[in-house]
Amino acid sequence: MQANNPLHGITLEKLLHELVDYYGWHQLGRRIAIRCFTHEPSMASSLKFLRRTPWARSQVEALYVDLLGQARKTAMKNDG
Repeated sequence: MQANNPLHGITLEKLLHELVDYYGWHQLGRRIAIRCFTHEPSMASSLKFLRRTPWARSQVEALYVDLLGQARKTAMKNDG
């Protein structure tokens, strides 16, 4: 069952775009110290690296899930 999986239906590209839009490459590289984020970052090189490097992809996915959790908390505070 995928109902409780926050990554269900989210492509790696969409996930990475949202992280870069929110944090920017510099801050993303500070949070996850991988070379594709810290040295001449680009979407294409980062996606290529993340697709073939499971440990790095796991870290990026975990950061995205944390970001979603923060967004939900903020939305709940604004609704209350």
